[in-house]
Amino acid sequence: MWGGESFANPHGRLVSSLRTKCYLSSDTIHPRIVLATEKGPTKRCGYANGQKVLGRRQRQWQWGASFKRVCIDNTTRSDCTLVKVDSVNKPGILLEVVQVLSDLDLPISKAYITSDGTWFMDVFHVTDQQGRKITDKKTIDYIEKALGPEGIKAKSSPGKSVGVHSFGSHVAIELIGTDRPGLLSEIFAVLANQHCNVVAAEVWTHKTRVACVIYINDEVSTQPMTDPNCMSAMEEQLRNVLRGGNDLKGARTNFSVGSTHVDRRLHQLMLADKDYESDDGVIDEKDGMLFKPIITVDNCEDKGYSVVNIKCKDRTKLLFDIVCTLTDMQFVVSHASVSSDGTYGLQELYIRHKDGKTLDSMEEKENVIKCLEAAILRRVSEGFGLEICAKDRVGLLSDVTRVLREYGLSVSRADVTTIGEKAMNVFYVRDPSGNPVDMKTIEALRKEIGQTMMLNVRKLPSATKSPEASGWAKTSFSFGNLLGKFLSLSGRQDLPPVV
Repeated sequence: MWGGESFANPHGRLVSSLRTKCYLSSDTIHPRIVLATEKGPTKRCGYANGQKVLGRRQRQWQWGASFKRVCIDNTTRSDCTLVKVDSVNKPGILLEVVQVLSDLDLPISKAYITSDGTWFMDVFHVTDQQGRKITDKKTIDYIEKALGPEGIKAKSSPGKSVGVHSFGSHVAIELIGTDRPGLLSEIFAVLANQHCNVVAAEVWTHKTRVACVIYINDEVSTQPMTDPNCMSAMEEQLRNVLRGGNDLKGARTNFSVGSTHVDRRLHQLMLADKDYESDDGVIDEKDGMLFKPIITVDNCEDKGYSVVNIKCKDRTKLLFDIVCTLTDMQFVVSHASVSSDGTYGLQELYIRHKDGKTLDSMEEKENVIKCLEAAILRRVSEGFGLEICAKDRVGLLSDVTRVLREYGLSVSRADVTTIGEKAMNVFYVRDPSGNPVDMKTIEALRKEIGQTMMLNVRKLPSATKSPEASGWAKTSFSFGNLLGKFLSLSGRQDLPPVV
């Protein structure tokens, strides 16, 4: 029931009235009392000169439907920054928020997520890559803008974005097939022969499958390639390369012009490819006890949710990978809590199907477990991480991957980025037979590649070692120091800072 209270100005004149209404939210996990207010008098919508005119209540509802508040709190905690988001609930909003933090490579040590029928509230405990509070003004401004009311408009601006970097006009090539040694080298060789400039690329492998999203433009014009004959020839060559191995599931190629989020697209490609299914006779090094997550799915019958509990090695982008996969599987995360002790991450998520149903059959639960396990392991890499920074040119990636192939190294994951005239690439390499990579090979590789470009080598943990012995290494590199050193040697200081 609405109650009324009058408010007077200093002269004692009545200026407005405020009607309030209390109700209990429909949130069965975290019930709370909500106080709604509305200024009166209120009029229903009517018509003037044949045009519909909204009353005050309708105008307030329109405002509420788009309401979003973002708070960056650096005062409450001494060890981290709190990112708080309050918003009207809508489909996909959790993924939208987590995606922004993921694109900035911000580690999330804790998170509290709750939503009922109409409202959505998040609190994230985040730091930078060095474990410090977020104090950089550009980063804070970006978070506030991306998560604020105008965030959707800001992110739909022209130009392709991989992470937070904009690459302008391009054509996106999506490839998926059976992984084999030397495959990436052959793919980049085809693109170099077609006079394509690779602006950015992301490559993931899991079990026997590989998925790539590669952004290219014309070598001369730097515009999207539009020649249908050239595109057709390139597609046929790439398809032949992907079919070069014993491809039991089949290879697929797709060309597109437009905007997509690269990490989410890779998850979608591999989920649709069913990379989570077991491969008879194939042993994946990621199935070792160090890497393999522990996942359970139970039903909370009195609350009407299925509860997913996950324990695994913590890393950046972990929450994004989980939420992205659940979203693409048509689940809604209504509530969640996330925590990390610096080594292991724990996630508890209350989920339902979009139609409101829970996971009732054992088959459904096992499918969710397999899909989440695959989503977590796609970013896990063994062996060595090679950071390479060089002046960008057509054929650079073809040359680098050819050298890796000649040294008998297989690429399990790759991240290719271009900023200005500089190419900054990370290749995660391993021995294709599963044996440890010989340090003599790495040193020889360092001497050959290091003659023409900056190279940094990082050892990644082994799945057969204990967490204490392996010294878990993050698989997200920061290029700041390497790029700064490269620029000082090349005499260039005019490039934008790396986020």
